[in-house]
Amino acid sequence: MQKETDITYAYIDFDGFFGSVEEQHNPALHGRPVAVLPFAETTSTCVIAANYKAKAFGIKTGTSIPDAYKLCPDITLIPQDPRRYLDYHLRIKKAITKSIPIFSVGSIDEVTCKLDRSDKKNPEALAAKIKEDLRQEIGCFVTCTIGMGPSRLLAKTASDMNKPNGLTILRPQDLPGPLLNLELDDIPYIAKGYVRRLNKAGIWTVRGLWNTSPKQLRAIWGNVEGERMWYQLHGYDVVGEPTKRRMFGHGRVLPPDWRHMDKAVHAARLLLVKAARRMRREGYVARKVGLSLKTSPTRWSDEEILPYVDDDHTILAALTTMWQKAEQSLPASVKVPNLYVYLHELHPKGSLQHDIFTPSDPQHDKWSKLTHAIDHLNEKYQKTSVSLGPWLEPPGGYAGGKIAFTRIPDEKDFW
Repeated sequence: MQKETDITYAYIDFDGFFGSVEEQHNPALHGRPVAVLPFAETTSTCVIAANYKAKAFGIKTGTSIPDAYKLCPDITLIPQDPRRYLDYHLRIKKAITKSIPIFSVGSIDEVTCKLDRSDKKNPEALAAKIKEDLRQEIGCFVTCTIGMGPSRLLAKTASDMNKPNGLTILRPQDLPGPLLNLELDDIPYIAKGYVRRLNKAGIWTVRGLWNTSPKQLRAIWGNVEGERMWYQLHGYDVVGEPTKRRMFGHGRVLPPDWRHMDKAVHAARLLLVKAARRMRREGYVARKVGLSLKTSPTRWSDEEILPYVDDDHTILAALTTMWQKAEQSLPASVKVPNLYVYLHELHPKGSLQHDIFTPSDPQHDKWSKLTHAIDHLNEKYQKTSVSLGPWLEPPGGYAGGKIAFTRIPDEKDFW
Protein backbone atom coordinates (compact mmCIF):
# COMPACT_ATOMS: atom_id res chain seq x y z
CA MET A 1 0.00 0.00 0.00
CA GLN A 2 1.52 3.31 -1.10
CA LYS A 3 0.84 6.73 0.34
CA GLU A 4 0.08 9.34 -2.32
CA THR A 5 2.57 12.19 -2.57
CA ASP A 6 0.33 14.47 -4.64
CA ILE A 7 -3.34 15.20 -5.17
CA THR A 8 -4.94 12.35 -7.09
CA TYR A 9 -8.71 12.88 -7.11
CA ALA A 10 -11.14 15.69 -7.85
CA TYR A 11 -14.61 15.42 -6.31
CA ILE A 12 -17.24 17.56 -8.05
CA ASP A 13 -20.36 18.25 -5.98
CA PHE A 14 -23.19 20.31 -7.45
CA ASP A 15 -24.65 23.06 -5.28
CA GLY A 16 -28.34 22.70 -4.36
CA PHE A 17 -28.65 20.60 -7.50
CA PHE A 18 -32.41 20.07 -7.89
CA GLY A 19 -33.35 23.64 -7.00
CA SER A 20 -30.54 25.01 -9.17
CA VAL A 21 -31.69 22.92 -12.14
CA GLU A 22 -35.22 24.33 -11.77
CA GLU A 23 -33.78 27.86 -11.55
CA GLN A 24 -31.62 27.28 -14.64
CA HIS A 25 -34.44 25.70 -16.62
CA ASN A 26 -36.97 28.51 -16.14
CA PRO A 27 -35.74 32.05 -16.94
CA ALA A 28 -38.48 33.47 -14.71
CA LEU A 29 -36.74 31.86 -11.72
CA HIS A 30 -33.26 33.21 -12.40
CA GLY A 31 -31.84 34.74 -9.24
CA ARG A 32 -34.84 33.70 -7.14
CA PRO A 33 -35.08 31.33 -4.12
CA VAL A 34 -36.45 27.98 -5.31
CA ALA A 35 -37.48 24.86 -3.42
CA VAL A 36 -38.58 21.49 -4.80
CA LEU A 37 -41.61 19.50 -3.56
CA PRO A 38 -42.35 15.78 -3.99
CA PHE A 39 -45.67 16.60 -5.73
CA ALA A 40 -47.94 19.54 -6.49
CA GLU A 41 -51.37 20.75 -5.36
CA THR A 42 -51.08 20.15 -1.62
CA THR A 43 -49.80 21.93 1.46
CA SER A 44 -49.43 18.63 3.36
CA THR A 45 -45.87 17.98 2.32
CA CYS A 46 -42.38 19.36 2.76
CA VAL A 47 -39.39 20.61 0.81
CA ILE A 48 -37.12 17.87 -0.56
CA ALA A 49 -34.45 20.20 -2.02
CA ALA A 50 -33.63 23.90 -2.31
CA ASN A 51 -31.20 26.12 -4.18
CA TYR A 52 -28.66 28.16 -2.23
CA LYS A 53 -30.74 31.32 -2.45
CA ALA A 54 -33.51 29.49 -0.57
CA LYS A 55 -31.05 27.86 1.84
CA ALA A 56 -29.88 31.35 2.84
CA PHE A 57 -33.35 31.86 4.39
CA GLY A 58 -33.06 28.63 6.39
CA ILE A 59 -35.11 26.49 4.01
CA LYS A 60 -33.81 22.94 3.81
CA THR A 61 -34.91 19.36 3.22
CA GLY A 62 -37.85 18.64 5.53
CA THR A 63 -39.09 22.24 5.84
CA SER A 64 -42.91 22.24 5.67
CA ILE A 65 -44.66 24.36 3.06
CA PRO A 66 -46.15 26.77 5.66
CA ASP A 67 -42.74 27.18 7.30
CA ALA A 68 -41.08 27.75 3.92
CA TYR A 69 -43.43 30.67 3.23
CA LYS A 70 -42.82 32.06 6.73
CA LEU A 71 -39.06 31.93 6.24
CA CYS A 72 -39.19 33.31 2.70
CA PRO A 73 -42.52 34.76 1.45
CA ASP A 74 -40.92 35.14 -2.00
CA ILE A 75 -40.06 31.43 -2.29
CA THR A 76 -41.06 29.60 -5.49
CA LEU A 77 -42.14 26.00 -4.87
CA ILE A 78 -41.78 23.60 -7.80
CA PRO A 79 -42.94 19.94 -7.95
CA GLN A 80 -40.06 17.59 -8.73
CA ASP A 81 -39.26 16.63 -12.31
CA PRO A 82 -36.91 13.60 -12.20
CA ARG A 83 -36.70 13.33 -15.99
CA ARG A 84 -35.32 16.87 -16.08
CA TYR A 85 -32.75 16.10 -13.40
CA LEU A 86 -31.64 12.98 -15.25
CA ASP A 87 -31.28 15.00 -18.46
CA TYR A 88 -29.14 17.62 -16.71
CA HIS A 89 -27.05 14.88 -15.08
CA LEU A 90 -26.23 13.38 -18.49
CA ARG A 91 -25.43 16.80 -19.95
CA ILE A 92 -23.22 17.64 -16.97
CA LYS A 93 -21.22 14.43 -17.36
CA LYS A 94 -20.69 15.23 -21.03
CA ALA A 95 -19.50 18.76 -20.17
CA ILE A 96 -17.05 17.52 -17.51
CA THR A 97 -15.47 15.00 -19.87
CA LYS A 98 -14.38 17.87 -22.11
CA SER A 99 -11.80 18.59 -19.40
CA ILE A 100 -11.20 15.28 -17.61
CA PRO A 101 -12.55 11.69 -17.71
CA ILE A 102 -15.06 10.73 -15.02
CA PHE A 103 -13.67 8.04 -12.72
CA SER A 104 -16.92 7.24 -10.88
CA VAL A 105 -20.43 8.60 -10.35
CA GLY A 106 -21.37 8.87 -6.69
CA SER A 107 -24.91 10.14 -7.18
CA ILE A 108 -27.05 12.31 -9.42
CA ASP A 109 -25.10 15.40 -8.30
CA GLU A 110 -21.63 14.06 -7.47
CA VAL A 111 -18.82 12.67 -9.63
CA THR A 112 -15.19 11.77 -8.98
CA CYS A 113 -12.37 12.30 -11.46
CA LYS A 114 -8.78 11.04 -11.35
CA LEU A 115 -6.07 13.55 -12.21
CA ASP A 116 -3.26 12.71 -14.62
CA ARG A 117 0.25 14.14 -14.50
CA SER A 118 -0.61 17.28 -16.47
CA ASP A 119 -3.70 17.97 -14.34
CA LYS A 120 -1.60 17.82 -11.15
CA LYS A 121 0.73 20.55 -12.41
CA ASN A 122 -2.03 23.17 -12.34
CA PRO A 123 -5.16 21.90 -10.55
CA GLU A 124 -6.55 25.44 -10.21
CA ALA A 125 -6.58 25.80 -13.99
CA LEU A 126 -8.30 22.41 -14.33
CA ALA A 127 -11.02 23.44 -11.85
CA ALA A 128 -11.53 26.76 -13.66
CA LYS A 129 -11.88 24.96 -17.00
CA ILE A 130 -14.41 22.49 -15.61
CA LYS A 131 -16.49 25.35 -14.21
CA GLU A 132 -16.28 27.31 -17.47
CA ASP A 133 -17.28 24.27 -19.54
CA LEU A 134 -20.28 23.78 -17.27
CA ARG A 135 -21.23 27.45 -17.56
CA GLN A 136 -21.06 27.26 -21.35
CA GLU A 137 -22.87 23.92 -21.70
CA ILE A 138 -25.38 24.05 -18.82
CA GLY A 139 -25.68 27.67 -17.68
CA CYS A 140 -24.55 29.92 -14.88
CA PHE A 141 -27.12 28.87 -12.25
CA VAL A 142 -26.03 25.23 -11.92
CA THR A 143 -22.74 25.60 -10.06
CA CYS A 144 -20.40 23.11 -8.47
CA THR A 145 -17.89 22.97 -5.65
CA ILE A 146 -14.71 21.04 -6.35
CA GLY A 147 -12.52 19.32 -3.78
CA MET A 148 -9.14 17.78 -4.57
CA GLY A 149 -7.00 15.51 -2.45
CA PRO A 150 -4.72 12.46 -2.43
CA SER A 151 -7.60 10.07 -1.67
CA ARG A 152 -11.26 9.99 -2.56
CA LEU A 153 -12.23 10.55 1.08
CA LEU A 154 -10.07 13.68 1.30
CA ALA A 155 -11.32 14.99 -2.06
CA LYS A 156 -14.92 14.55 -0.88
CA THR A 157 -14.07 16.21 2.44
CA ALA A 158 -12.55 19.14 0.55
CA SER A 159 -15.68 19.53 -1.59
CA ASP A 160 -17.69 20.40 1.54
CA MET A 161 -15.24 22.98 2.88
CA ASN A 162 -15.98 25.96 0.61
CA LYS A 163 -19.56 25.87 -0.65
CA PRO A 164 -21.09 27.06 -2.90
CA ASN A 165 -19.12 27.34 -6.16
CA GLY A 166 -15.78 26.88 -4.38
CA LEU A 167 -12.50 25.04 -4.74
CA THR A 168 -10.48 23.44 -1.95
CA ILE A 169 -7.24 21.51 -2.50
CA LEU A 170 -5.91 19.31 0.29
CA ARG A 171 -2.27 18.61 -0.55
CA PRO A 172 -0.53 15.75 1.27
CA GLN A 173 2.25 17.96 2.60
CA ASP A 174 -0.29 20.28 4.29
CA LEU A 175 -2.11 17.57 6.24
CA PRO A 176 -3.60 17.42 8.78
CA GLY A 177 -3.61 21.22 9.19
CA PRO A 178 -6.69 22.14 7.05
CA LEU A 179 -8.68 19.31 8.63
CA LEU A 180 -8.23 20.32 12.24
CA ASN A 181 -10.95 22.98 12.23
CA LEU A 182 -13.56 20.43 11.12
CA GLU A 183 -15.97 18.52 13.32
CA LEU A 184 -15.89 14.73 13.32
CA ASP A 185 -19.13 14.52 11.33
CA ASP A 186 -17.67 16.85 8.67
CA ILE A 187 -15.59 13.85 7.56
CA PRO A 188 -17.65 11.85 5.01
CA TYR A 189 -19.21 8.60 6.20
CA ILE A 190 -18.83 9.51 9.91
CA ALA A 191 -22.49 9.59 10.86
CA LYS A 192 -23.85 10.33 14.33
CA GLY A 193 -23.61 6.70 15.39
CA TYR A 194 -19.90 6.60 14.61
CA VAL A 195 -19.39 9.96 16.33
CA ARG A 196 -20.85 8.37 19.49
CA ARG A 197 -18.53 5.38 19.13
CA LEU A 198 -15.52 7.68 18.70
CA ASN A 199 -16.56 9.77 21.71
CA LYS A 200 -16.95 6.61 23.80
CA ALA A 201 -13.37 5.72 22.84
CA GLY A 202 -12.18 9.17 23.98
CA ILE A 203 -11.92 10.70 20.50
CA TRP A 204 -13.65 14.07 20.33
CA THR A 205 -11.82 15.99 17.59
CA VAL A 206 -10.41 15.47 14.11
CA ARG A 207 -6.95 15.82 15.67
CA GLY A 208 -7.77 12.89 17.93
CA LEU A 209 -9.08 10.94 14.92
CA TRP A 210 -5.89 11.69 12.98
CA ASN A 211 -3.73 10.44 15.86
CA THR A 212 -5.42 7.04 16.09
CA SER A 213 -4.05 3.88 14.51
CA PRO A 214 -5.59 1.73 11.75
CA LYS A 215 -6.25 -1.12 14.18
CA GLN A 216 -7.89 1.23 16.69
CA LEU A 217 -10.36 2.54 14.11
CA ARG A 218 -11.03 -1.00 12.93
CA ALA A 219 -11.94 -1.93 16.50
CA ILE A 220 -14.18 1.13 16.92
CA TRP A 221 -15.97 0.52 13.60
CA GLY A 222 -16.19 -3.20 14.26
CA ASN A 223 -15.03 -4.04 10.74
CA VAL A 224 -12.37 -3.32 8.13
CA GLU A 225 -14.09 -0.11 7.00
CA GLY A 226 -12.65 1.67 10.05
CA GLU A 227 -9.15 0.70 8.98
CA ARG A 228 -9.84 1.86 5.43
CA MET A 229 -11.10 5.15 6.87
CA TRP A 230 -7.75 5.70 8.64
CA TYR A 231 -5.73 5.05 5.50
CA GLN A 232 -7.93 7.24 3.30
CA LEU A 233 -7.81 10.04 5.88
CA HIS A 234 -4.00 9.87 5.82
CA GLY A 235 -3.83 10.08 2.04
CA TYR A 236 -3.61 6.44 0.97
CA ASP A 237 -5.58 5.49 -2.12
CA VAL A 238 -7.37 2.51 -0.62
CA VAL A 239 -9.95 0.71 -2.72
CA GLY A 240 -12.81 -0.93 -0.83
CA GLU A 241 -14.44 -4.21 -1.74
CA PRO A 242 -17.07 -3.87 -4.47
CA THR A 243 -20.51 -3.70 -2.94
CA LYS A 244 -22.93 -6.53 -3.59
CA ARG A 245 -26.50 -5.92 -4.62
CA ARG A 246 -28.65 -6.68 -1.57
CA MET A 247 -32.15 -5.56 -2.54
CA PHE A 248 -34.36 -3.74 -4.99
CA GLY A 249 -36.92 -1.40 -3.50
CA HIS A 250 -39.01 1.69 -4.00
CA GLY A 251 -40.69 4.07 -1.58
CA ARG A 252 -43.20 6.84 -2.02
CA VAL A 253 -44.65 9.71 -0.01
CA LEU A 254 -48.35 9.58 -0.82
CA PRO A 255 -50.51 12.63 -1.49
CA PRO A 256 -53.29 13.16 1.09
CA ASP A 257 -56.10 11.64 -0.98
CA TRP A 258 -54.05 8.44 -1.54
CA ARG A 259 -53.34 7.75 2.14
CA HIS A 260 -56.32 5.43 2.65
CA MET A 261 -55.59 1.71 2.41
CA ASP A 262 -57.81 1.18 -0.64
CA LYS A 263 -55.77 3.74 -2.63
CA ALA A 264 -52.34 3.11 -1.13
CA VAL A 265 -52.43 -0.51 -2.29
CA HIS A 266 -52.30 0.65 -5.93
CA ALA A 267 -49.16 2.65 -5.22
CA ALA A 268 -47.62 -0.39 -3.51
CA ARG A 269 -48.45 -2.63 -6.50
CA LEU A 270 -46.97 -0.21 -9.00
CA LEU A 271 -43.79 0.32 -6.97
CA LEU A 272 -43.28 -3.39 -6.42
CA VAL A 273 -43.66 -4.19 -10.13
CA LYS A 274 -41.12 -1.48 -10.97
CA ALA A 275 -38.70 -2.91 -8.40
CA ALA A 276 -39.20 -6.37 -9.93
CA ARG A 277 -38.53 -4.98 -13.42
CA ARG A 278 -35.24 -3.51 -12.24
CA MET A 279 -34.37 -6.84 -10.64
CA ARG A 280 -35.03 -8.72 -13.87
CA ARG A 281 -33.01 -6.24 -15.94
CA GLU A 282 -30.02 -6.91 -13.70
CA GLY A 283 -30.52 -10.67 -13.83
CA TYR A 284 -31.57 -11.51 -10.27
CA VAL A 285 -34.25 -13.55 -8.56
CA ALA A 286 -35.50 -12.89 -5.01
CA ARG A 287 -36.50 -15.09 -2.11
CA LYS A 288 -38.23 -12.47 0.04
CA VAL A 289 -40.63 -9.62 -0.60
CA GLY A 290 -41.28 -6.98 2.04
CA LEU A 291 -43.76 -4.21 2.79
CA SER A 292 -43.38 -1.30 5.20
CA LEU A 293 -46.19 1.17 5.92
CA LYS A 294 -45.59 4.35 7.85
CA THR A 295 -48.71 4.98 9.90
CA SER A 296 -49.28 7.46 12.68
CA PRO A 297 -47.70 7.05 15.20
CA THR A 298 -45.98 3.75 14.33
CA ARG A 299 -44.79 1.68 11.38
CA TRP A 300 -46.23 -1.64 10.21
CA SER A 301 -44.08 -4.10 8.27
CA ASP A 302 -44.07 -7.69 7.09
CA GLU A 303 -42.20 -10.08 4.79
CA GLU A 304 -43.19 -13.11 2.73
CA ILE A 305 -40.77 -15.94 1.92
CA LEU A 306 -40.91 -17.20 -1.66
CA PRO A 307 -39.10 -19.73 -3.77
CA TYR A 308 -36.46 -17.86 -5.79
CA VAL A 309 -38.66 -16.03 -8.32
CA ASP A 310 -38.69 -13.03 -10.62
CA ASP A 311 -42.26 -13.04 -11.95
CA ASP A 312 -44.82 -10.36 -11.20
CA HIS A 313 -47.63 -12.81 -10.46
CA THR A 314 -45.91 -14.52 -7.53
CA ILE A 315 -44.49 -11.26 -6.17
CA LEU A 316 -47.85 -9.47 -6.32
CA ALA A 317 -49.59 -12.44 -4.71
CA ALA A 318 -47.19 -12.05 -1.78
CA LEU A 319 -48.04 -8.35 -1.60
CA THR A 320 -51.77 -9.20 -1.50
CA THR A 321 -51.16 -11.55 1.45
CA MET A 322 -49.21 -8.89 3.35
CA TRP A 323 -51.77 -6.18 2.57
CA GLN A 324 -54.58 -8.34 3.94
CA LYS A 325 -52.56 -8.83 7.14
CA ALA A 326 -52.11 -5.07 7.39
CA GLU A 327 -55.84 -4.43 6.96
CA GLN A 328 -56.59 -6.96 9.72
CA SER A 329 -53.97 -5.47 12.07
CA LEU A 330 -54.53 -1.74 11.55
CA PRO A 331 -57.59 0.41 12.36
CA ALA A 332 -60.01 0.92 9.48
CA SER A 333 -59.39 4.69 9.62
CA VAL A 334 -55.60 4.38 9.45
CA LYS A 335 -53.71 6.78 7.15
CA VAL A 336 -50.54 5.78 5.28
CA PRO A 337 -48.39 8.89 4.61
CA ASN A 338 -45.71 6.80 2.90
CA LEU A 339 -44.83 3.23 2.11
CA TYR A 340 -41.87 1.14 0.99
CA VAL A 341 -41.69 -2.19 -0.86
CA TYR A 342 -38.61 -4.28 -1.49
CA LEU A 343 -37.24 -7.55 -2.84
CA HIS A 344 -34.24 -9.09 -1.11
CA GLU A 345 -32.25 -12.28 -0.48
CA LEU A 346 -31.18 -11.96 -4.09
CA HIS A 347 -29.37 -14.49 -6.23
CA PRO A 348 -28.08 -14.17 -9.82
CA LYS A 349 -30.62 -16.03 -11.90
CA GLY A 350 -28.09 -17.63 -14.23
CA SER A 351 -26.17 -19.31 -11.42
CA LEU A 352 -29.15 -20.50 -9.37
CA GLN A 353 -28.95 -24.22 -8.60
CA HIS A 354 -32.16 -25.93 -7.62
CA ASP A 355 -32.21 -28.52 -4.87
CA ILE A 356 -32.74 -31.93 -6.48
CA PHE A 357 -35.18 -32.76 -3.68
CA THR A 358 -37.29 -29.64 -4.34
CA PRO A 359 -37.40 -29.23 -8.11
CA SER A 360 -38.55 -25.97 -9.64
CA ASP A 361 -42.28 -25.40 -9.92
CA PRO A 362 -43.42 -25.55 -13.58
CA GLN A 363 -46.11 -22.97 -12.79
CA HIS A 364 -43.49 -20.46 -11.60
CA ASP A 365 -41.52 -21.10 -14.77
CA LYS A 366 -44.62 -20.30 -16.84
CA TRP A 367 -45.28 -17.08 -14.91
CA SER A 368 -41.64 -16.08 -15.36
CA LYS A 369 -41.82 -16.59 -19.13
CA LEU A 370 -45.06 -14.59 -19.28
CA THR A 371 -43.55 -11.76 -17.22
CA HIS A 372 -40.47 -11.58 -19.47
CA ALA A 373 -42.79 -11.48 -22.51
CA ILE A 374 -44.63 -8.53 -20.92
CA ASP A 375 -41.28 -6.81 -20.28
CA HIS A 376 -40.40 -7.29 -23.95
CA LEU A 377 -43.66 -5.68 -25.10
CA ASN A 378 -43.28 -2.73 -22.75
CA GLU A 379 -39.69 -2.22 -23.88
CA LYS A 380 -40.76 -2.33 -27.51
CA TYR A 381 -43.27 0.49 -26.97
CA GLN A 382 -41.21 2.23 -24.25
CA LYS A 383 -44.13 2.47 -21.87
CA THR A 384 -46.32 0.26 -19.69
CA SER A 385 -48.59 -1.14 -22.36
CA VAL A 386 -49.28 -4.40 -20.51
CA SER A 387 -49.46 -5.11 -16.79
CA LEU A 388 -50.86 -7.77 -14.49
CA GLY A 389 -53.87 -6.14 -12.87
CA PRO A 390 -54.59 -2.41 -12.55
CA TRP A 391 -51.85 0.15 -13.25
CA LEU A 392 -52.86 3.26 -11.30
CA GLU A 393 -50.13 5.84 -10.76
CA PRO A 394 -50.51 8.25 -7.83
CA PRO A 395 -50.67 11.99 -8.54
CA GLY A 396 -47.31 13.60 -9.13
CA GLY A 397 -46.03 10.83 -11.38
CA TYR A 398 -42.53 9.38 -11.31
CA ALA A 399 -43.42 6.44 -9.09
CA GLY A 400 -40.32 4.25 -9.25
CA GLY A 401 -38.47 6.83 -11.31
CA LYS A 402 -37.87 9.49 -8.70
CA ILE A 403 -34.36 10.65 -7.93
CA ALA A 404 -32.97 8.89 -4.88
CA PHE A 405 -29.67 10.69 -4.36
CA THR A 406 -27.58 7.52 -4.47
CA ARG A 407 -29.45 5.90 -7.37
CA ILE A 408 -29.71 7.43 -10.79
CA PRO A 409 -32.85 6.17 -12.53
CA ASP A 410 -32.79 4.53 -15.92
CA GLU A 411 -35.15 5.87 -18.57
CA LYS A 412 -37.05 2.58 -18.26
CA ASP A 413 -37.87 3.40 -14.62
CA PHE A 414 -40.26 6.11 -15.87
CA TRP A 415 -42.43 3.71 -17.89
